[in-house]
Amino acid sequence: EIYLMFLPAFVYFVIFRYWPMVLGIITSFKNLKIGLGIFNSQWVGLENYRAVFSDPAIVKVISNTVEISLLRIIFGFLPPIILAIVFYDLFTRKFKNICQTLVYIPYFFSWVIVYAIVLATFSTGSGFVNNIIALLGLKRIDFLLSEFWFRPILIFTDIWKNAGWSSILYTAALSGIDHQIYESAMIDGAGPIKRIIHITIPGIAPVITFSLCLTFGNILRAGGEQVLLFYNPAVYNVGDIIDTWVYRVGLGQMQYSVGTAVGLFQSIVGMIMILFTNYLSKRYSNRSIW
Repeated sequence: EIYLMFLPAFVYFVIFRYWPMVLGIITSFKNLKIGLGIFNSQWVGLENYRAVFSDPAIVKVISNTVEISLLRIIFGFLPPIILAIVFYDLFTRKFKNICQTLVYIPYFFSWVIVYAIVLATFSTGSGFVNNIIALLGLKRIDFLLSEFWFRPILIFTDIWKNAGWSSILYTAALSGIDHQIYESAMIDGAGPIKRIIHITIPGIAPVITFSLCLTFGNILRAGGEQVLLFYNPAVYNVGDIIDTWVYRVGLGQMQYSVGTAVGLFQSIVGMIMILFTNYLSKRYSNRSIW
């Protein structure tokens, strides 16, 4: 009976997850023609991969992707943990719920809405920030057309949108720590900082390790939807990533096989990074996903 209950979920994943993945892998080795379909299209072996890595722009595209992903990890990994710890230490439950709701709301905004907010804030003509700069007698700044400001705006909006929702994972982990440990530490004279260092952080360390390993697995996925909305020809040099390159080449030029080849490449690199970070974590901290 238990296996019968599991069967619908198994069928769902086979049909809508694994089968499309298999088709994508096959497509990456073919010269896909829409009229012929995947199985009747010509088999070209590694030709699509040669086309990808022979493109002069691909090195810069991969470099931008890795750099933006690392910036997301460096500046975006700690805020959810800090938020979870702050929420956990709030004694008033009503105030805690209000604060949590306020930081969760941005997650439900689409990137189109977020971009509209950024445009209203940073646009050169009527943006809120530029209006303040003009009132101070300074020259307006082209934030959205500046290579210098593009990545900071990208990272800041990503943190603003996702940090609150990401903190839920750590909040759940904190709820599993025995509160009597905190009470004992307070009786022994441990202040808030010491309780965080010696109780809170070790208590959620397994979840942090799990989250960090999965984050490095997305090292070649730098938020394609967000970048596609935010970037423009003026910032291609610092904003063009793998996902936007695939959008232009794979969809724009109808080279679907090339696009799927890049997708398989991203997945392989992501798997390698997860295995590597898991190995390092297991070796040096004795914590790992498996």
